[in-house]
Order: sequence, then C-alpha cells, then structure tokens
Amino acid sequence: MKRIFLFLVTNLAVVLVLSVVARLLGIDQYMTARGGDLGGLLVFAALFGFGGALISLAISKWMAKRSMGVRVITQPANPTEQWLVNTVRAQAEQAGIGMPEVGIFDSPQPNAFATGARRDAALVAVSSGLLRSMSQKEAEAVLAHEVSHVANGDMVTLTLIQGIVNTFVIFLARVIGGLVDRREDGRGMAYFATVMVAELVLGILASMIVMWFSRQREFRADAGGAHLAGTANMIGALERLKAAHPQPLPSQMAAFGIAGGPGAGLKRLFMSHPPLDERIAALRNARL
Repeated sequence: MKRIFLFLVTNLAVVLVLSVVARLLGIDQYMTARGGDLGGLLVFAALFGFGGALISLAISKWMAKRSMGVRVITQPANPTEQWLVNTVRAQAEQAGIGMPEVGIFDSPQPNAFATGARRDAALVAVSSGLLRSMSQKEAEAVLAHEVSHVANGDMVTLTLIQGIVNTFVIFLARVIGGLVDRREDGRGMAYFATVMVAELVLGILASMIVMWFSRQREFRADAGGAHLAGTANMIGALERLKAAHPQPLPSQMAAFGIAGGPGAGLKRLFMSHPPLDERIAALRNARL
C-alpha cells in the first residue's frame, strides 16, 4: 500500500534526521550524559518520536504527489476524468468527509492510494493501469476502499501508533548507547554510532507493529468499500487484482501494490496487506 510505504520511509528518515540535529545541537548529550534521567529521556523521546510522525503526516500528501508523479485533476479533460471526480465526490458525501483531491499517476499495474493529514483534505489517486484493466464497477469499488481509509481516519491513527513506537525506539536506542559508552565525561562517537544503528534496527522491528495495524485496517476499508460500492463489486475488484498478479511482485514493487503480495512465516510480519484470498473470504463471510 503506497501510503503506508511512503509514510514509513518518510517517518524513519525524519527520525534519523532529528537524531542528527539533536546530536549537533547538544540536546542528545545533555539528556543522556552522566547517566541521564530516564524520565527526562522518555519525555525527550516522546517529543522527537511524535514530532517525526507528525511531520511525516503533514507532508504525506506532498510526498505522495512528488514521489509517485501524481497529476491532480483540477479540470477534467475527458469523460474518464469527469467520472473519477464525480464518483469520488459522491462517495465522499456518502462517507461524510470533505471532497478529496483526485489524481492519476502513470503505472502499468492496477493501483490506488489515499493519503493526507486531514479527513477533509485528503488525496485519492489511481494508476493509469487500473483505469485500463478494471471495469467501471470494479474501479468504483477501489475508489470506495480508498475513501473508506480517509473516512476511518487511518492516517491519523497510524500517526499516533507510529509516534508511540518512535518514542520507544528513540528511548531504547539511547539506553543501549549508554550501556555501550559508559564514559563519565559525556558521550563520544561510540555512543552516537550505537544510537544510530540501534534506531535503524529497532525502527525496522517496530514497523512490524505498524504493518499489523495496516493489515487490520485493510479489512475495515474493504468493508467500507463494500458499503459504498456494493459487496459484489468490492469482491470483483479484489479478484481482478488477484488475477492481475498471478506471481508475486518484484521486491522493489511489493510495498507499492494495493493488493499486497503472498507471504508466510516471518515475511508475513512485514506485509502491509492481508493476502487477497483472506480479504475476499472476509467479505463473503460478512455477506452470509
């Protein structure tokens, strides 16, 4: 899922940059030198942890537009673009949110994503491949799925969860750094290097928590899409996605696909989506 991948990458980059800034300004050394105060360190970690997540959220729409090459439809140029705008507007009204920006990005794979810091100022974008490969009813269901993500406030909830895990990553990384560099005259390069490596490793492990949340939200967004566009259409869209990717996507594309990819064992812990078969089965069981 594009929005999750972009958010996680941006968040990790922001946290690492904030750590470097804290080091250069002496904040890091002040909070952790001479044994440090764990209570104060936790406050410091929370400020920087939630700061990183909030900055990532604030620039999420801008990052998505730039990185994915999204062309926002300001004035529909053809019937397809007019249909996209009208469909998203109708779904947004039904879901009780403000009209999102609607865009198209160039990709041969059927894909779509929604992002944005606020429910009433989101972005919904679809790939050119999705418009070519799906029927109008199937595409409508995909749009409904993304509008449901916005209506459910998934990006804000994700930010809160990311802020919490960031806090513990920053806190634990500095505790580990203090154990490695025990000098009483302040922290040296061993401390700084250990903190940076620990933040990177712990950040990757913490992403498993975020990925678990993402998988749960996919089921809820599927249910929301079924409510807005019809269960049969939502199931049809997921089956179309499944048929479009009979083999797993290349590793560099796996995190981008709206459909996700197959996974088992440890790989499943880092999946942003449940397998399509599970999502289809959940919709069919809900209809029973």
